[in-house]
Amino acid sequence: MEKMSRVTTALGGSTLTGRTMHCHLDAPANAISVCRDAAQVVVAGRSIFKIYSIEEEQFVEKLNLRVGRKPSLNLSCADVVWHQMDENLLATAATNGVVVTWNLGRPSRNKQDQLFTEHKRTVNKVCFHPTEAHVLLSGSQDGFMKCFDLRRKDSVSTFSGQSESVRDVQFSIRDYFTFASTFENGNVQLWDIRRPDRCERMFTAHNGPVFCCDWHPEDRGWLATGGRDKMVKVWDMTTHRAKEMHCVQTIASVARVKWRPECRHHLATCSMMVDHNIYVWDVRRPFVPAAMFEEHRDVTTGIAWRHPHDPSFLLSGSKDSSLCQHLFRDASQPVERANPEGLCYGLFGDLAFAAKESLVAAESGRKPYSGDRRHPMFFKRKLDPAEPFAGLASSALSVFEMEPGSGSMGWFVDTAERYALSGRPLAELCDHNAKVARELGRNQVAQTWTMLRIIYCSPGLVPSANLNHSVGKGSSCGLPLMNSFNLKDMTPGLGSETRLDRNKGDTRSDTALLDSSATLITNEDNEETEGSDVPTDYLLGDAEGEEDELYLLDPEHAHPEEPEYVLPQEAFPLRHEIVDTPPGPEHLQDKADSPHVSGSEADAASLAPMDSSFSLLSVSHALYDSRLPPDFFSVLVRDMLRFYAEQGDVQMAVSVLIVLGERVRKDIDEQTQEHWYTSYIDLLQRFRLWNVSNEVVKLSTSRAISCLNQASTTLHVNCSHCKRPMSSRGWVCDRCHRCASMCAVCHHVVKGLFVWCQGCSHGGHLQHIMKWLEGSSHCPAGCGHLCEYS
Repeated sequence: MEKMSRVTTALGGSTLTGRTMHCHLDAPANAISVCRDAAQVVVAGRSIFKIYSIEEEQFVEKLNLRVGRKPSLNLSCADVVWHQMDENLLATAATNGVVVTWNLGRPSRNKQDQLFTEHKRTVNKVCFHPTEAHVLLSGSQDGFMKCFDLRRKDSVSTFSGQSESVRDVQFSIRDYFTFASTFENGNVQLWDIRRPDRCERMFTAHNGPVFCCDWHPEDRGWLATGGRDKMVKVWDMTTHRAKEMHCVQTIASVARVKWRPECRHHLATCSMMVDHNIYVWDVRRPFVPAAMFEEHRDVTTGIAWRHPHDPSFLLSGSKDSSLCQHLFRDASQPVERANPEGLCYGLFGDLAFAAKESLVAAESGRKPYSGDRRHPMFFKRKLDPAEPFAGLASSALSVFEMEPGSGSMGWFVDTAERYALSGRPLAELCDHNAKVARELGRNQVAQTWTMLRIIYCSPGLVPSANLNHSVGKGSSCGLPLMNSFNLKDMTPGLGSETRLDRNKGDTRSDTALLDSSATLITNEDNEETEGSDVPTDYLLGDAEGEEDELYLLDPEHAHPEEPEYVLPQEAFPLRHEIVDTPPGPEHLQDKADSPHVSGSEADAASLAPMDSSFSLLSVSHALYDSRLPPDFFSVLVRDMLRFYAEQGDVQMAVSVLIVLGERVRKDIDEQTQEHWYTSYIDLLQRFRLWNVSNEVVKLSTSRAISCLNQASTTLHVNCSHCKRPMSSRGWVCDRCHRCASMCAVCHHVVKGLFVWCQGCSHGGHLQHIMKWLEGSSHCPAGCGHLCEYS
């Protein structure tokens, strides 16, 4: 949709008038260039090479340079440039490696002037010298740059960048002999056209190919570069080493970058893929574009400001076969769409709320925010780049501080560090985590872990060999708590009511047997759960009983003069009658001879307690009903996880997800799991629990989560001696041939953990540096820097 705004700009003796407009091309455009008087624009592509006149209301085609009966690859253009001193001189870079110059003053239809065929692969860029009319520079995919004198048939100089391909070359506007070149390996090189043997300076500008560069028209040493890492960086080349002045983060690979005339901090960019818009950035505010043009429907391939002294008109060509003139006044401003409201919790429980100043009424008595209560970093704080833009979108910040100690998150850190999520059987994981929660005073969480153990680790799943013997005081294994009973707190006479009527199939005293207050262990002396360090004596029955049967031993009828009886030595229950069993107490022997008691019950009753001071219960079968599989509780466990997540304890939800694994994961949708994982990982990283966070990512089965620790794993290291980038072949610098991982204290190679100061780059063994900084704050390397270890 065309906008009807119109701008008239007076530039010396000429006047620029126009509006936002576009025209349809015959084919996609690869590059555009504007003539010196800003009245014409040339559009070049694989199938198009035309010159258009820029009228007040529209584009008018003036000349088609693709002439001839047979199509030639020399006309398939990857780049085009219009000389800024000679309005009749053009140069194109062909995809077959030919550099072609065009003379518009020739009287014939064919305007082709000269052909240079010295490049072996596609030429990516051509550039005229800003003040020399006959000097042309080209950069090719073959890794070479060539300088041509248009008065000669061959190149006058060849520059080798020692790289796979050259993506852009640009003559400096202020330095007569200097030009910059960008490469596929992320390097930027500065050359002197008088010295083709080696470059004057080289530095790594981006992580990946550098697609474009542009010299600032006013500041002599400013060079803007854009690359595949989605960044635009501004470098100060006047210093001894290239210094990064600004960095703009975009959302796609940067294909073109052009400084905006008469605006020192503004530059325009377009992307190589995905994003079709053109952005104008203020490098002082790198997060939100100052303006955005949204007219194109496909990738923008070329941008150019219409006049070197007019900031209002921007021309662009695109793969959607359109040529557009954008009026800066008609551009949309993303800052107007920015949300000025925000809400965030701090690590110490503080709540920060930002809203429009017009919506927040001034409250009397509000105390000013004192800032972060943490210890400050020893690095110098950078100035806020958004300060010059306070009037565009400003918010009032309100901070509600928690009372000291009331919002402590120590339990979260301790729980995250002490929880066991893998590497053990499920029962041990549940017991360990329950113990951790109980020690931290989180009894509900501890009870939840205990219940999960009971549900998913039923006693029926325990091998029978472990059920056919009683556990001595020195043993560390046994049945769960639910199979242990203490009779000290039971009412008197309970033993007389414990006979089982086998004929009726039920007990005569259900209340006495099932009352949890009377049967479960409640005193502190005998309290024990799975995973506890306190041993308890158990009297266990045969695991092969046909029904759940409970037998109580009355200590009053026991014969103290009888010797203690020990456990049988078999590792598994015998299926035949044991005839050599020593005689037991009389009432037990009578019970064993009863016709109503099975052989397995007789075996169970023949075992005497280890300690006569304890009254114990023999359990011949698990209290857990084996007819209810763990899946029966899936809905209950799912609701429990949702409860903890809604209460804000996402740590519990994620921990249970990891520990139970496939037992519960199938009952919760993938999106919910991903949300829980993301929230928990964010909390862990805010508390700097990097190892725990990485463990959670590794144990996650969600694809979106498991790939979090696979991105940004490249570490770029510079030599601490010569400051040059290190190669990937080892820790020995290729330039100075010195080892970069030397300990500044012991002067040996560090083969384990290496810690270094971010201020001076010196470091060494972790223990050596820690011990050194205990007695001195100066760098052990002797550089004089005040280092700090925290």
